[in-house]
Amino acid sequence: MKSAPRGKRTSNVEVTNVSKHSFWLMIQDRAVFLPFEHFPWFKESPIGKILNVQLPHPHHLYWPDLDIDIAVDSIDHPERFPLVSRQHARISSESRTLTAKGDGSRKILKRRR
Repeated sequence: MKSAPRGKRTSNVEVTNVSKHSFWLMIQDRAVFLPFEHFPWFKESPIGKILNVQLPHPHHLYWPDLDIDIAVDSIDHPERFPLVSRQHARISSESRTLTAKGDGSRKILKRRR
């Protein structure tokens, strides 16, 4: 007896495994590895938010719950994308604002008294 052919894939991207060090994605028909060392934005994220990933374009991944966009090319060739996010915070005494630097952008948040 022969099995029926597999059905059409319903998603072009899927998280297949999450560990404390990394996670794996299936993008179309290939597996890719994302270590938290190179993708630190995901390290403290709840698994449910990591699982909610979309592939709006063939070379673009998006996690709407985390507001994270990643080019597939940066996963395939991380040496071409050397910038790694580092969380820094400092308080400016003159303006009483908290400046948070994350993924290369700056946010100014008013400090509550």
